[in-house]
Amino acid sequence: MKNLERVRWRARRGLLELDIVLGRFIEAHYAQLDEAGRQALEVLLDMPDNPLWDMVAGRLEAMPDERQALLEKIRAV
Repeated sequence: MKNLERVRWRARRGLLELDIVLGRFIEAHYAQLDEAGRQALEVLLDMPDNPLWDMVAGRLEAMPDERQALLEKIRAV
């Protein structure tokens, strides 16, 4: 539960759209993520807002690994 609170805090962003999408994703799907998915989310949360939003919006491609699979889940929210 402590980890969930930390991730919620890290998902708060300067871009309102990103803040909303990440918040919804975390509330709906974070508990079901495996360790690889949680690590991929941490990597995404380390990114600056604009490139991350471009990846979520599909304007910028992610690396072909766990992050890409996670982005697909985030986009579906």
